[in-house]
Amino acid sequence: MAKKKEEKTNVMRILEQHGVAYTAHTYPADGPVDGVSVAGCLGQDPEQVFKTLVTRGASGSYYVFDIPVAENLDLKKAAKAVGEKSIAMIAQKELLPLTGYIHGGCSPVGMKKQFPTVIHETAELFDTICVSAGKIGAQVELAPQALVELLGAETADIVVE
Repeated sequence: MAKKKEEKTNVMRILEQHGVAYTAHTYPADGPVDGVSVAGCLGQDPEQVFKTLVTRGASGSYYVFDIPVAENLDLKKAAKAVGEKSIAMIAQKELLPLTGYIHGGCSPVGMKKQFPTVIHETAELFDTICVSAGKIGAQVELAPQALVELLGAETADIVVE
């Protein structure tokens, strides 16, 4: 029986092109897509598994926020972090045409267009964090500083207390 070849995602190819070390993780794609369950499937601390949220500011500009899966984005803190008067989550139907990713498989790496990105400051507390590899059922684990540098991202306190 032939060994099943690991399917690389666009996210993995981009990380490799930029020399960013990562570890690929998979989980059942037909399972639950909430982040805490994904962290459990991977045997990871939910504080180290980050979800990617896409928003639109009052100016009409788009922003990406990565926060731990068990947390909620504080829209006021997020707006302040990017210098907007206010921000709102985009509608789920806008996600695929805007980013190229579906709900549950959205990664901050490899979107159709690179939007300003803010990663929750707790990422800096860990040697590695996990983010989506660009599809449901796949995650990449990498150094948070490497992700910040690759994306030109900033870190800030952006979650609800």
